[in-house]
Amino acid sequence: MRAREVRLKSRPVGTPAPENFEIAEVEVPAPGPGAALVRNLWMSVDPYMRGRMYDRKSYVPPFQIGEALQGGAVGQVVESNDPSLKPGDLVQSMLGWREAFTAPAASLEKLPESNAPPQAYLGVLGMPGLTAYAGLLEIGQPKAGETVFVSGGAGAVGSVVAQIAKIKGCRVVASVGAEEKAQWLKSLGVDAVVNYKNGGLLAAVQAAAPNGIDVYFDNVGGEHLEVALELANPFARFVECGMISQYNNTEPAPGPRNLIYVVGKSIKMQGFIVIQFQHLRGQFLKDMTGWINEGRLKWEETVEHGVENAPAAFLKLFSGANTGKMLVKLA
Repeated sequence: MRAREVRLKSRPVGTPAPENFEIAEVEVPAPGPGAALVRNLWMSVDPYMRGRMYDRKSYVPPFQIGEALQGGAVGQVVESNDPSLKPGDLVQSMLGWREAFTAPAASLEKLPESNAPPQAYLGVLGMPGLTAYAGLLEIGQPKAGETVFVSGGAGAVGSVVAQIAKIKGCRVVASVGAEEKAQWLKSLGVDAVVNYKNGGLLAAVQAAAPNGIDVYFDNVGGEHLEVALELANPFARFVECGMISQYNNTEPAPGPRNLIYVVGKSIKMQGFIVIQFQHLRGQFLKDMTGWINEGRLKWEETVEHGVENAPAAFLKLFSGANTGKMLVKLA
């Protein structure tokens, strides 16, 4: 079988550009013993992938020049030489950015029987959903009546954080970069939404959270983090999930000017990587599917089509062009 894949052509300096990627066509081998041939149906693009484009030591190895990129994908088994999989089975892998591949069956996760569409396992029921669930509940530990502020509230992670916080009885304030995103979050029950592109972020969040902030879920960093520190209540919890405003910086950004509040307000600030919470996956899927079935948790998808458009989909993450989960439909 012939299939196309997306490779890293060069390492981006600053914001990635189309010329940093290239499309190649390869021959996908037939599966040997214990392996399966999979045709990808959906693939995910995620902000953390920007960090893998740097050639530096991190919690996950960097992408290599001239090799296919990697990322979450859902595909269908075409041919199997392992009794655990049969043609037609839907499987999840980290072998996105390609139309098809052959891999050991043990490295593939068969999707559970579910009413949810398969691509939901790349979003609300996948890595972004678990990121939101574990970060908010394990680190943020929200209590009913508290105020939760989430930056990047209309993204794949932020929108789930906002809804779980509402389910837990909190007042939720979210930031977005477009009015249509604000309207979508309000339709989900978010109490107040501020558009950071309108300027005056501190005053806007202060008006939206007159009693201060008890939990801050950080997806943006930069000015958002300073605002949260300014408005934090004593013993607030800061969940440091991401800082997309700084991912493309060519020089280190200045630290928050008001970090001293961490001391005086006894703030707990903790960063995390979702793989640290894989042990929660069973409970996560149980809770999330329950909330979805009850109509208490909804999601949005932004979909590009074709593997050749995967780089463009990735670049759109940094201009805020997505609402909810950014996906590429491959078949």
